[in-house]
Amino acid sequence: MAGNNNLKVVLAVFWSFFGIRKRRDYDADAQNLTPVQVIIAGLLGGVTFVLLMLLVVYLVMQFVK
Repeated sequence: MAGNNNLKVVLAVFWSFFGIRKRRDYDADAQNLTPVQVIIAGLLGGVTFVLLMLLVVYLVMQFVK
């Protein structure tokens, strides 16, 4: 089930961005996820976050004008 594993990777990276991880979840992720999966998901998550922040700033600037 590749879709389920992809969801696990995305959720692991999402919660790691906030620094909120239960120890047992971290251990399970370390057993089941590959470093390549985590790196790719982290990069995609970081790019998405930056683009979202740029969009928010753009919208705020449009509203202020």
